[in-house]
Amino acid sequence: MRDAVWHPTPVSMRLLALLGVIGNAGIIGTGGAVRVTKSGLGCPEWPRCTGDSLVPTASPEHPALNMAIEFGNRMLTFVVLAVGLMVFIAALRLRPRRRDLVLLATAQPASVFAQAIIGGIVVLTELHPTSVSLHFLVSPVLLIFCVALWIRAGEGDDPPRRLVGPLVGRLAAGLAAATAVVLVAGTVVTGTGPHAGDAESRRYGFNIEDVTRVHSLLAWVTVALTIALLVAVHRVKAPAALRRRVLELFAIELAQGLIGYVQYFTGVPAPMVVLHMLGAALMWIAALRVVFATRDRGPMPVQAPTAPATREAQPA
Repeated sequence: MRDAVWHPTPVSMRLLALLGVIGNAGIIGTGGAVRVTKSGLGCPEWPRCTGDSLVPTASPEHPALNMAIEFGNRMLTFVVLAVGLMVFIAALRLRPRRRDLVLLATAQPASVFAQAIIGGIVVLTELHPTSVSLHFLVSPVLLIFCVALWIRAGEGDDPPRRLVGPLVGRLAAGLAAATAVVLVAGTVVTGTGPHAGDAESRRYGFNIEDVTRVHSLLAWVTVALTIALLVAVHRVKAPAALRRRVLELFAIELAQGLIGYVQYFTGVPAPMVVLHMLGAALMWIAALRVVFATRDRGPMPVQAPTAPATREAQPA
């Protein structure tokens, strides 16, 4: 791992970028675990956990399990930060240096600090649903940069060349926008429902059945757009990679829809909520990959050759 960071190659740079995608998607799942276990205020202080202690301490008001879950989620943030720093250092040291990779990599450690501040606001506002929603939505925004870095690290620096016509391009962009709206609506459902992080935390004052129906309708609109795009890319004989990306997104949407309906009709069990949040992250990543697959920027650059070490002249 040290060589991958300090002496990166185009291949190792892409691997590190993939780790950034995985880490930032995974923390969405752990955030879901905090919510469904009602551990959002397991550490009631910020940046300390309790009182004058940075780590959990025994307290009759806060069960040990809830404290451990919330504190563990805080510690995972440092893991994501470490990955972000490794990605950033590798982008700086990659030769030839690629300016856009450095800019994309900068977003990862910077956004972790932003997440930490918003997380503090979440705790200090005692899990107000607006701050909780914002805390979640920062992760999909960060995933835009993570996925972009992952894709760009595996392609060249030629000017973007469209692989499909304007109609397919607009469909792909509209599909990504619809997916983003579904994610936002999902935070309203969570902030209205029973899994907002703590039994005593505030909820949105909406009717849970109404917001669930809106969320479901938006999801079906997204599925309809995906089917339309799937038909379009096959009719115009789009590149195989783009057709695969759309098909992958469609499969994830079907699985996500199944999980959503199962949790709705079974009383929103906690494990299904965590699966649904992980599915949302995967769906967003897949939608972004569809957009990037509509254009091409040439092959991955060849690594700059390393100058051979010179030997000292031997005496005659």
